[in-house]
Amino acid sequence: MKKKIIHFLKIALPLLLGIFLIWYSYNKFSPEQLQDIRTHFQQANYGYVALSILFGILSNISRAIRWGYLFEPMGYKLKFSNKILAVYITYLMNLFIPRSGEISRALVVNKYENVPFDKAFGTIISERAFDFFILLIFIGVTISLQFPLISGFFQDENFDLFQVYVAIGVAVPVLFLAFYFLKKSNSTLSQKIKTFISGLKEGVLSIFKMKQKWAFLGHTLFIWLMYICMFYVMIFALPETSGISIPAILTAFVVGSLTIAFTNGGFGSYPFFTAALLLLFDVPETAGTAFGWLVWTSQTVAVIILGGLSFLLLPVLNKAK
Repeated sequence: MKKKIIHFLKIALPLLLGIFLIWYSYNKFSPEQLQDIRTHFQQANYGYVALSILFGILSNISRAIRWGYLFEPMGYKLKFSNKILAVYITYLMNLFIPRSGEISRALVVNKYENVPFDKAFGTIISERAFDFFILLIFIGVTISLQFPLISGFFQDENFDLFQVYVAIGVAVPVLFLAFYFLKKSNSTLSQKIKTFISGLKEGVLSIFKMKQKWAFLGHTLFIWLMYICMFYVMIFALPETSGISIPAILTAFVVGSLTIAFTNGGFGSYPFFTAALLLLFDVPETAGTAFGWLVWTSQTVAVIILGGLSFLLLPVLNKAK
């Protein structure tokens, strides 16, 4: 019963947070401001929206190719169609159940490519860790360019680091004790966990054993270039955002990337925080809100359509299995 409640909260809380942010942001707008937001949507240049969607598709194609390199050291060669369809299923599932997409992607290649789940999941962890490292670089560059702005924001919000230190101080000893007891135990459960971790480790370490290291790095750079282009071209969809500076674009891009983890695929949180950030760069809140929703909605609609098609096409393209 307790596990069911925890599982329900993992799904419901991010969704409720997104709904609350939508309610909160639109409740403070006057009828005139709401009409202004609708006008921004009506007058937006949707040619740039289409171009942004194209950049998003190219990034996912590159991600599928890059992912395949991680299987080669383990002796697996995946069909391209299965890789790209699995990637889109990842994004689609994450819209409904946070972090379920990674599990779904590993299950797809387990079913259609006979790759053990733990090894497939390990490659996904490795891929995500590498992307997180790239994101950290963007965050570092953003902080260096916008340090006065960011420090002032945290001072205004009374950000308390003490709670973070307490959480780390509790978590580290607990993890250490869990690892110690797992290592010493010979129970059936512990053996299953050790086997799973072994497969996971092999998947993660595959990034250091693959022959296509430079190709992997090249695709990584291309993926993030497409992410930036996907965001950058959207500023030209609205006159109010077309003149913002490169540091502002980079900061908004980083903030938007971080909000994806707050709710289901950034539902509610992406437009809210993007508008709040752009307001610091003198973009009217109504225009910033419309911009955030344009970026989020365009990519989300593309994921829903292509992810839905992926569910339909997978069994068709793998009839033998």
